[in-house]
Amino acid sequence: MSTPIAFLKGHGTENDFVIIPDPDNAIDLPPAAVAALCDRRAGLGGDGLLHVVRSAAHPEATAMAAEAEWFMDYRNGDGSIAEMCGNGVRVFARYLQRAGHVTEGDLAVATRGGVKTVHIDKDGDVTVGMGKARLPEGDVTVSVGDHSWPARNVNMGNPHAVAFVDDLAHAGDLYSAPPFSPASVYPDGVNVEFVVDRGPAHVAMRVHERGSGETRSCGTGACAVAVATARRDGTDPAVTGTPATYTVDVPGGTLVITERPDGEIEMTGPAVIVAEGVIDADWLENVAS
Repeated sequence: MSTPIAFLKGHGTENDFVIIPDPDNAIDLPPAAVAALCDRRAGLGGDGLLHVVRSAAHPEATAMAAEAEWFMDYRNGDGSIAEMCGNGVRVFARYLQRAGHVTEGDLAVATRGGVKTVHIDKDGDVTVGMGKARLPEGDVTVSVGDHSWPARNVNMGNPHAVAFVDDLAHAGDLYSAPPFSPASVYPDGVNVEFVVDRGPAHVAMRVHERGSGETRSCGTGACAVAVATARRDGTDPAVTGTPATYTVDVPGGTLVITERPDGEIEMTGPAVIVAEGVIDADWLENVAS
């Protein structure tokens, strides 16, 4: 019998993750293995996987090791690699706290989207500095069935198309990726957010996450939604000189997003570890082959 592999399970506003602690980057996690672990019937179940590695031990993160000891090697539920996951960063930080690697306060986490600043609050919430949004030019349209909407192209280190709709039910079942055009805008696919108003500076959203389908929450998506809503509402902080804060309801809870006049975005929300155990290494090797 091969040595069992430790895992934990956690979520941030019900965006859930399998967590694999692997400080020395010694565990091989090919896409098939990640997809099997994230399978909700035959595996552990999760929207994605957080591979916890020291930055100095991972070839994609060594350049960030001086700034951030830990690298979040994030994978989508289908095994594909993703640049960033906002909810994932919060859960990643909660794991580091639980494992005794960090305490309450500030820390830095390396991701494929750059180094992210994180603050673990005494009240249990975690705030993540999500960096600045990029707003590529050009018209984008997303569709569901016979409905089509213009969408705002927002890049949060990963691509998003934000569409304002009258009813979240118009998003359909979101099992498959909503079509978008022109296809050249998102050559590697896109996360699509459907948004309705709930009140002043308060919106609700549903999301199809690239590589995962509909999820209960998406942190980078909530940030993209807040940015797009601020532009729609005429509250762009770079123009007004005042921070813009939006409450964003997701199916799994609520996130608070603040964009500052310098463009930096912060996201605050819960992060919970719910279980830990071991994976049968022989099973993992078989499903990966």
